[in-house]
Amino acid sequence: MAASNRAKLITKLHTVLKKKYQAPPAQPTRPLLEHLLYACLLEDAPADLADEGFAKCEQDFFDWNEVRVTTVSELSQVLSRLPDSAKAAQRLKENLQAVFEEFYTFDLDHLKKENLGKAVGKFEKMPAMTPFVLSYTVQHGLGGHSIPIDYSAMVLMLATDIATQAEAKDGRVPGLERAIPKAKGIEFSTLLHLAAVELNKDIKSKSVRALMDSVSKGSSDRLDEWIAARKAAKRRGVKRRAEEKERNEAEAKAAAAAAREATRIAAEKAAKKAAAKAAAKSASRKKELTARDQVAATAKKDSRAKSTAAKKKAAAQGETSAKKKVASKKSAAAEPAKKKKTPSKKKSAATSKTAAARKKPATKKKPATKKKVASKKPASKKVAKKPAKKKASSSAKKATNRKLTKRKPR
Repeated sequence: MAASNRAKLITKLHTVLKKKYQAPPAQPTRPLLEHLLYACLLEDAPADLADEGFAKCEQDFFDWNEVRVTTVSELSQVLSRLPDSAKAAQRLKENLQAVFEEFYTFDLDHLKKENLGKAVGKFEKMPAMTPFVLSYTVQHGLGGHSIPIDYSAMVLMLATDIATQAEAKDGRVPGLERAIPKAKGIEFSTLLHLAAVELNKDIKSKSVRALMDSVSKGSSDRLDEWIAARKAAKRRGVKRRAEEKERNEAEAKAAAAAAREATRIAAEKAAKKAAAKAAAKSASRKKELTARDQVAATAKKDSRAKSTAAKKKAAAQGETSAKKKVASKKSAAAEPAKKKKTPSKKKSAATSKTAAARKKPATKKKPATKKKVASKKPASKKVAKKPAKKKASSSAKKATNRKLTKRKPR
């Protein structure tokens, strides 16, 4: 659309809006942050309900930081009077979080002293910032010239042929700020918001449709076409999503079947491998068992041979020990007789020596003295040896008695 035709339509729309609606009183002076938060509630909602929701937030919560950490469900309950309380609560919470992360404070009045472009750039970086909230904050909080247009107002612009579909997607109407001067910007945006909210409440509102037709002929028909196209688009979207869902389910089923087949094949391979492994293991086990049996048999034979040899050796040792015992008994019995015989021999030897000494002639004195001494010595030996013989015989008798006592049966 040409810029001149667009400007004419915007001017005509402003004139019709002033005839149809009466502008409400101006908004009270608020801090910059409160303008931003109020815009979050005012988007696609009547001004009186937005005022009520804003007042409830101030009453029910200690400060805006408490609102920031509150859940969306709790906020939506507080803002239940709004047309779409869940969306409004989400916008409010996310913008509060973005402000806190950007400035680490809820006092934004210092931005009024800065350059407008820098302040707008900081607000545009916030992820939850919508075109309506940004334009309202710039217009009411920063004193800039920006006309806020929400979804409902954009539908009215589309129906009156002021904006195109591509421009509606961006949420901005080119040339709007040039067609409406800054002094009349707040008035135009307020009147446009009243008409848009009424149209949003009842899409078949006759008063709003008459207003649009007075601005541009055929606006009601275009609105119906747009609604029909939107419904068709919704149906197409639903159908497309259903087809995508079916396709995804079919793909998932095919993938599951392929996975099951792959697992079955893998299981068969694993079973075959396990069977082969078990067979090899059993074969090796059998070999080990046979080898162990052979080793055990040889060990048994060796142990038997060793046991027989040990028995033979023990029998031989028993025989030798028995023989030794018999020999020791005989020797023990023969010892007393020998001991008795030995003293008689000694006595005979002594008597023979004394007799020989007596037979020799005593020619010389010295030899005689020697002979006498010699003859005396055997006598002393006799006297000394007699008790020794008795002791020896008595000790032998004691030894024999001990041996005999040991061999007595018990």
